[in-house]
Amino acid sequence: MKLPQQIAPIMEALQRYKRMRVVPFDVPGHKRGRGNRELTDFLGEQCMTVDVNSMKPLDNLCHPVSVIREAEMLAADAFGAAHAFFMVGGTTSSVQSMVMSVCKRGDKIIMPRNVHRSAINALILSGAVPVYVNPGVNKRLGIPLGMAVADVERAIAANPDAAAVLVNNPTYYGVCSDLQAICDLAHAHGMKVLVDEAHGTHFYFGDNLPPSGMAVGADMAAVSMHKSGGSLTQSSFLLTGPSINPGYVRQIINLTQTTSGSYLLMSSLDISRRNLALNGKEIFARVCQMSDYAREEINKIGGYYAFGRECMDGDAFYDFDTTKLSVHTRDIGLAGIEVYDILRDEYDIQIEFGDIGNILAYISVGDRQKDLERLIAALAEIRRLHAGSPVGMLDHEYIDPLVELPPQEAFYADTVSVPTGESAGQICSEFVMCYPPGIPILAPGERITREILDYIAYAKQKGCFMTGTQDVAIEHINVIKGAQ
Repeated sequence: MKLPQQIAPIMEALQRYKRMRVVPFDVPGHKRGRGNRELTDFLGEQCMTVDVNSMKPLDNLCHPVSVIREAEMLAADAFGAAHAFFMVGGTTSSVQSMVMSVCKRGDKIIMPRNVHRSAINALILSGAVPVYVNPGVNKRLGIPLGMAVADVERAIAANPDAAAVLVNNPTYYGVCSDLQAICDLAHAHGMKVLVDEAHGTHFYFGDNLPPSGMAVGADMAAVSMHKSGGSLTQSSFLLTGPSINPGYVRQIINLTQTTSGSYLLMSSLDISRRNLALNGKEIFARVCQMSDYAREEINKIGGYYAFGRECMDGDAFYDFDTTKLSVHTRDIGLAGIEVYDILRDEYDIQIEFGDIGNILAYISVGDRQKDLERLIAALAEIRRLHAGSPVGMLDHEYIDPLVELPPQEAFYADTVSVPTGESAGQICSEFVMCYPPGIPILAPGERITREILDYIAYAKQKGCFMTGTQDVAIEHINVIKGAQ
């Protein structure tokens, strides 16, 4: 049964439920907002009256049979998937469910090392073993790229028993691998293809953008609808192709996802899917136009480099997401995180992230041209007021890891806490990362080197928000007891 994209079953069911004026003797305890006036005044009565519990008229996320099931069918159709799952634990939950659906304990999975922490967390939960492919690196920008097809081919040849290949599409910086070639290669060797599309929702709806996971025949894709698709934070889709058993995936999802799915999040997915299905091409044509304009204007300032499709090399930088406004800042003598902080503290502009050498301004469905003009003007003034020499600045974002143990084994091993500065040579049992972007500098099971420690110290000095360790100050780090 094909449903029209003009409907929004979850939203419409909530509207019907409100008209019924049901007396609630169920959870949540705020009882449609009456029990917490302060919260209702802050969030609004419209919001609180649809913050409800699962019930027959509204279906159940763990085992949908009516309105949620219809909404899933509509989403699958809109994204070109065989099935779509509503995820209320963010794309972190989607990525973890995706990996655990195809990998069991001991199974190998080929993946780039510059994955989000959620992918490595999935290895800790499942016991799967990573076969890391080091991404390419753009030396001018110092950023990790995608996976070269030849490198994936070598990894497959060396690990013919691997269960799956995971691909970022795109990276945080907007870089795409040759997804079609990697997908074809993996399938030719009997491996599943998993695509982390946390930053690629718009690939499914816009023209002249890189291909989406479902379009190239990937088996599963995790899509962060809230990032570029306009739904509420923490809402996501998990998409599957025809080769995947949706009933089994549902069981995997239900291992970790809440049994109290938020109807605020689900209805936001439902409404946003409808908006993109009906208006996506127009929306993302405008987003691309705004991003292209901003790139051109920022590059006129001098010193900055808002990079784009000219960096494509047919290999590890195979394609580029033109909606991503990634700007290299090191040539004006400022780390990306320094520009990030100045924009927020002095200009009241909040961008997505700043790292050692770059910033990312996320352009999506809700941006306005006048806001872009404000960003461009602020960057011009920052260069005039704060520019210095890049001499002595760190010039790379990625360090090849030395993997000694599988993440699960390392994470659950007996550990000892040592001063971070004295940990070189030890095997790490926890994460260290700048957040965002949430790509680990160190992951469990990796050897700590002096180069990594210098990078951590530099990132802390420049003001990166460091996370992942038990010690919130990152002054101590857990290493595996007795490991050499």
